[in-house]
Amino acid sequence: MSQKDQRKIYTVTELTRNIKLLLEEEFPSVWVEGEVSNLKVYPSGHAYFDLKDKSAVLKCVIWKWALQYIKFKLEDGQKLLCLGKISLYEDRGQYQLYIEKAEPMGIGALALAFEQLKERLSKEGLFDNARKKAIPMLPSAIGIVTSPKGAVIRDILNILRRRFVNIEVIINPVRVQGKGAEIEIAGAIDDFNRFGKIDVIILARGGGSIEDLWAFNEEVVARAIYNSKIPVISAVGHETDFTISDFVADLRAPTPSAAAELVITKKEELINTIEHCKIRMLSAVLHRIKDLRATLRELATSRVLLKPINILQQYQQKIDELTKNIITGISHIIGIKRENFKTIVSKLEALSPLSILSRGYSITYAHPEGTIIKSIRGIKKEQRIKTRLAHGNIVSKVEEVYE
Repeated sequence: MSQKDQRKIYTVTELTRNIKLLLEEEFPSVWVEGEVSNLKVYPSGHAYFDLKDKSAVLKCVIWKWALQYIKFKLEDGQKLLCLGKISLYEDRGQYQLYIEKAEPMGIGALALAFEQLKERLSKEGLFDNARKKAIPMLPSAIGIVTSPKGAVIRDILNILRRRFVNIEVIINPVRVQGKGAEIEIAGAIDDFNRFGKIDVIILARGGGSIEDLWAFNEEVVARAIYNSKIPVISAVGHETDFTISDFVADLRAPTPSAAAELVITKKEELINTIEHCKIRMLSAVLHRIKDLRATLRELATSRVLLKPINILQQYQQKIDELTKNIITGISHIIGIKRENFKTIVSKLEALSPLSILSRGYSITYAHPEGTIIKSIRGIKKEQRIKTRLAHGNIVSKVEEVYE
C-alpha cells in the first residue's frame, strides 16, 4: 500500500462531529464568566449572544426552556457567570456555550430581577400613592389570600377574633411559594373582586428567603393587586422583608399579625370611642339647650316682644318721614326743572321767526313751492306768492316787480 493510501482522511462532517464529541466529553459542564453583547431573543423564545472579555469572544445559546428559569432580564453589558456545556454548531463549524444557568456578577439573580421589575413598574405608575385606596375603618368582610396550613393563618384568625369577634373572614387558600404559586395568588385576588362582597383583602405569608417569597415578586401578582377594586394589604415575610406586592398594595403591614391588627380596631376600643362620642354629643346638646333657654328668657322679658305694636308704630312713623322727604325732594327737583325750562323757552322765543312776525314783519314764500323769497330776482309778474303774518297767511299774485 502506498504512503498516500495510509493517510486518514476525514470529511468535513466527520471531522466536525468528532470535534463536537471531544468538546462535549471534555467540557460537559463548565462555568464561564464574561460580558453580554449582541443579545437577540427570537420569537421562538431562544436567546443568542456573545460572552466576551478583553481578549476573546464566545458564542452562547440559551434555549427557551432554560431562559424561563432565569428570573432577571438579560441585557447587553451585563457581566454574567454562566453554567453550561461546550458543543459545536455543525452547520457553521463554530463552538458554542449552551447555557443552562446564569447569574449576574456581583449581585444575585433574584435581587437583580427584583430591582429590574421594581424600576419598570415604578415608571408605569403602579407604586403611585395617588392611586392607592383607603382601608375601610370597620370592614364587614375580610378576604385572606394565604396558605391554609401553617401558623400564619392561625395567627391572623386568632387576632381578628380577639379584636372583633363578629367580623366575617373568607379565606381563599393558595400556595405561597414554588412554581405556579404566583398564578394562584393573582387568581385569588381576581376571585375576590368578582365575588364583590369583600371590603379588604390581606395577602399573607410568613418569613423566608428571597426564593421562598419570590411568588410575591412576580409581575402577575403586582398587576392583580394594581387592578383590584378592593383595597389590598400586603403582609409578606418579616418586617425587614420587602416584596413587589408591598410597593403596589394600598397598605404594607410588616408582618401578617400586624396586618390583622391594622385591618380592624379592637371592638372594645370602638365601643369606648362611641361611648366617648355619645358623652360629648350629650354634653354639647345640653349646653346648647341651656343657651337657647337663656336666649328665650331674654326674649320673653324684652319690651319688643311684650308690646310688638310699638315696633310697628315706630316703623310706620319712619315710613311717613321717608315719604315726606321723598315728596319734598321731588317737588324741589320739579321746581328747578320748571325754571330751567322757562329760561330755555324764553331763549327759543327770542330766536324764533314767529317772534319777529309778532312785531309786524312777514315772510313771503313762492306758492305752491314753499321756498322763502329773499330777493326779487326770479320773481315774475303774475306769479303766485304766499305771505306769512303773525296770525295767518295771504296768497296773492304779483302785479309788478321793481327794485
